[in-house]
Amino acid sequence: MSNLTKTIKLRIHVNPEQEILFRQMTEQYRQACNFISQYIFDNQFNLAYQGLNGELYSELRSLFGLKSQLAQSSIKTAIAKYKTVREQLFQKPFKYKDENNHWQYIAKTLEWLWKPIYFSRPQADLVRNRDYSFVDGGHILSINTLGKRTKCTFEGEHFTEYLDGSYDLGTAKLVELKGLWYLHIPVAKAVEDFQKENVHHVVGIDRGLRFLTVSYDEQGKTEFVSGRKIATKRHKFQEVRRQLQSKGTKSAKRKLKAISGRENRWMSDVNHQISKTLVEKYGKDTLFVLEDLTGVSFEESNLSENAKQNYNLRSWSFYQLEQFLTYKAHENRSEVLKVSARYTSQRCPKCGTIHKENRDHSKHLYSCQCGYKSNDDRIGAMNIQLLGTMWISGDNNPRYERITTASE
Repeated sequence: MSNLTKTIKLRIHVNPEQEILFRQMTEQYRQACNFISQYIFDNQFNLAYQGLNGELYSELRSLFGLKSQLAQSSIKTAIAKYKTVREQLFQKPFKYKDENNHWQYIAKTLEWLWKPIYFSRPQADLVRNRDYSFVDGGHILSINTLGKRTKCTFEGEHFTEYLDGSYDLGTAKLVELKGLWYLHIPVAKAVEDFQKENVHHVVGIDRGLRFLTVSYDEQGKTEFVSGRKIATKRHKFQEVRRQLQSKGTKSAKRKLKAISGRENRWMSDVNHQISKTLVEKYGKDTLFVLEDLTGVSFEESNLSENAKQNYNLRSWSFYQLEQFLTYKAHENRSEVLKVSARYTSQRCPKCGTIHKENRDHSKHLYSCQCGYKSNDDRIGAMNIQLLGTMWISGDNNPRYERITTASE
């Protein structure tokens, strides 16, 4: 058995007095996080909780009026943010071309940051049964503030099912959005582990723009999810953003922020629907195989120079789709495997020949000297699926290698 974690969002009903209490607490918490962030930046990015707690705990309580648990939580919040940024930097290495015109990559660390991480949004991380709890049969939310404890009603579809004892509720985040207050609560539940020997389906998934996903399974069935409508809507967002940026007024900046949030929520829903459909289609004991896109640049010469396409490549949330698919698969006794992306779009799935020129980007066609032809995105999904099959068979690091012949 293993733990599955996901986040539940509750909308809280607040009166004017409670709103004042929440605004005060979240603003002081935000300022405390920035105070901690500055200290981390100035002290060689030391992310050890015990050391930071020993150095900063008393000041956090006196300067920002935080109660004991909130002071400790603010340190953990700042540490978690730096660890997230550290991972993001690692996934986007610095690249340059050497004297032989070959791309070289240098891993980024926190030392690449020019200034401390800044917390701009008021928030507060609340620990279960210390800072928040559920009373009256789970229908009332009790929240601790800088002053007194207060009780609120809330909206959350089917939330009481998470209070049946099978879920563990973690540290929640109190936030405000457009005048409304929300509590984001991570919940964890023990689920059955994926067993390699019980696999029923192996599904290779190629992610892209023309097709958001192309999936290929062990029965040779292929499914395409078109990205045309998505691209059209994203281009509209981009055009509105460009117009607002050209104005540069405070009103335009507020609208830019609102549009960004709306676009992110829309893309999140798209990714939820794609991942949900895949998991429901194949059921339990399925291995979903994705390319490992860590360090892959979407601005390289093998991609279209079209400005709109490059915008989409940079902004498309591949990582989010991967995360959604992973936790939905884990809920369903399935797994997501990431494999090397090397040569997956250049290899013929029939004869195994790897030849870059076999792929015609303009026609979206792959044509091999052996006579096999197919859609180039489908080729990628087929090769990814085969890597998953190799992993099931015992190869813990499946990948394709190009063998150079004497004629080359």
